[in-house]
Amino acid sequence: MPKCRRILFGSVTTWDIDMTQMTMITAIQNAHDVAMARDENVVVFGEDVGYFGGVFRCTAGLQQKYGSARCFDAPISELGIVGAGVGMAAYGLKPVIEVQFADYMYPAYDQIVSEAARMRYRSGGEFTCPMVVRMPTGGGIWGGQTHSQSPEALFTHVSGLKTVIPSNPRDAKGLLLAAIADPDPVVFLEPKRLYNGPFDGYHDRPVQPWKKHPLGEVDPDYYEIPLGTAAVAREGRDLSIVTYGTMVHVAQAAAEATGIDAEVIDLRTLIPLDTETVMASVQKTGRCLVLHEATLTSGFGAELAAQIQSECFYHLEAPVLRVAGWDTPYPHAQEWAYFPGPDRVGRNMKKLMEA
Repeated sequence: MPKCRRILFGSVTTWDIDMTQMTMITAIQNAHDVAMARDENVVVFGEDVGYFGGVFRCTAGLQQKYGSARCFDAPISELGIVGAGVGMAAYGLKPVIEVQFADYMYPAYDQIVSEAARMRYRSGGEFTCPMVVRMPTGGGIWGGQTHSQSPEALFTHVSGLKTVIPSNPRDAKGLLLAAIADPDPVVFLEPKRLYNGPFDGYHDRPVQPWKKHPLGEVDPDYYEIPLGTAAVAREGRDLSIVTYGTMVHVAQAAAEATGIDAEVIDLRTLIPLDTETVMASVQKTGRCLVLHEATLTSGFGAELAAQIQSECFYHLEAPVLRVAGWDTPYPHAQEWAYFPGPDRVGRNMKKLMEA
């Protein structure tokens, strides 16, 4: 049985793990490993990703296995990290960058949207930017305003970027491998509440990175999940819940609690968006609830609601309903009230069924 060498707050521990049962963390570790073994042009770098293995341990063991030339620590400068990645990608490498928290990406935002996203167009196709920017996103660790934001809408507005948010270990690995293989830049957002699992929609404790809780079966070999393909996480006929990331599990918990036969669509990638799967579900059920953790106003749910209203107007039995985080600065002590939970989602599902 394979060994997993884990660095934990400066000490080294070793345990046996069944490589078919992985958390999202170990699935992401495995994706890096498989990609680096398969292609010597894949390099991994960022803040504390080398010797320490990343703040959430998603790169643990890579530097020891592949050396410090292919997995290395960078200075604490997100602008410099992403800027260097853009140059590496133009040169022919395939950088996989970790920004330690999505909240830290703002100094690098210009490099992502003005350089990486526009590389192919500005060069007339002469250069591409095969770069992945990984970021832990969302709340659940009592991290407060600077460690808990959900900024996905800022990237979906930018032409030239792909935006990915997985909801389970198997998808995390397959989507990450597809992102690494993609010739253009991909923003890969990893929900922190799902890192260790299992998550039933009612989880009320902060993530504990040092604990391992196998959540799902993951093929240890190479496989890709094509970007732009949504999944039907739960089939139903009463209404459609269109969501992604952590909220997939919240939606499933709300459906079970209410007894409403809800169909849950896990988008997996926001851009490119699998409109075919979304519209087919809404046309079948006639009702739609759009759900995400980010704040309501100008969130990605607004785009989803607009497209659904436009494409499915004559199939709808009620207006599209959005459930999201509150339009407030991210609350530290009240973060579990800020999150849409199964109770709040369930109340809105009932409201939608009565409309």
